Amino acid sequence: MPDNTRSVLITGAGAPGIRGTIYALHQNPDGVKIRTVGTDARADAAGRFLVDRFYQVPAPEGPQYLDSLLSICRSEGVEVVIPQTSRETVLLSRHRAEFQREKIHVMVSDPAAIEVANNKWKLLQVFCQLGLPHPRFRLVTTERELVAAVRRLGYPEKPVVVRPTVSNGMRGLRVLKEDAWDLQRFLGEKPAGLEISLDDLLRILRRGTGWPELLITEYLPGPEYSVDAFVGGDVGVAVPRLRKEIRSGISFENTLEYRDDLMEYTLKAAQHIGLRYAVGFQFKLDEEGVPKVLECNPRVQGTMVASVFSGVNVIWLAFGALLGAPMPELPPVLRPAAFYRFWGGLGVSEDSVDEI
Repeated sequence: MPDNTRSVLITGAGAPGIRGTIYALHQNPDGVKIRTVGTDARADAAGRFLVDRFYQVPAPEGPQYLDSLLSICRSEGVEVVIPQTSRETVLLSRHRAEFQREKIHVMVSDPAAIEVANNKWKLLQVFCQLGLPHPRFRLVTTERELVAAVRRLGYPEKPVVVRPTVSNGMRGLRVLKEDAWDLQRFLGEKPAGLEISLDDLLRILRRGTGWPELLITEYLPGPEYSVDAFVGGDVGVAVPRLRKEIRSGISFENTLEYRDDLMEYTLKAAQHIGLRYAVGFQFKLDEEGVPKVLECNPRVQGTMVASVFSGVNVIWLAFGALLGAPMPELPPVLRPAAFYRFWGGLGVSEDSVDEI
């Protein structure tokens, strides 16, 4: 393998962000040649056709997952592992030392930092401690506490958000609205699946074997932002983007915006928590236009590739930090840019793979 070529293993090859992650690595400003190795629990993951080499691996919860990943890294000469799913990020953080002993660098923060970042209640507590804007919230563990919390936050006159403390991909997220749909909306809008009445939510929760721990927060009606960040010790850079169109939690239209407040909140919280490398935060504006934190992703985000077009390649900065590269000089101001996602596909036959 040429000296200027680096082998990188990217987990979650079926994740929506796989193509963007590969693009960010190939479009690095240092001219380094990247060879990509992809893994996924599914044999038919679309990313298998985008990487240079693909392996199906056991599910992260399985006992053979780590041994399988280490074996692939050895045989492929992998230097850096980039996890793209929350399940793998948590596991690889706990076992990072096993990879480091073989000089394999894993793009993950310490387990304690990831635990805080993945727990939305603990994250909101951090923002409270730091005096940073956050939505009003309550942690509930019983039906009585849930009903009291949503009333305290203004329901049914105002919408209220209910979600698990630990979840990803919008799982378990609901917006409580007493009259969520009328005939005009029913006929004119596609159902998003988020809105539900309190009575309907309670009927669902009562069908379980136990009551879940839930986070109740005020509803934020304004635009939503995602911030892609690189954090390397005392050095950090944050790239905010307005999420103008979101489908099933995935950004389809983004506008990069230079917002000092979002950059400050992101880096201050990330450094306090102890996050490192490539991470992301999400914010939403309240009725007064104040950005308040929603959640944190302590890993590469699905649309993090958008940072490339701002002049700051967040994924590549994290890659360099893992390998001990000096921090490059960054542009003083982010370049205005937009990023659009659109439906495409792969046509696969016996002798070819065609992108459409």
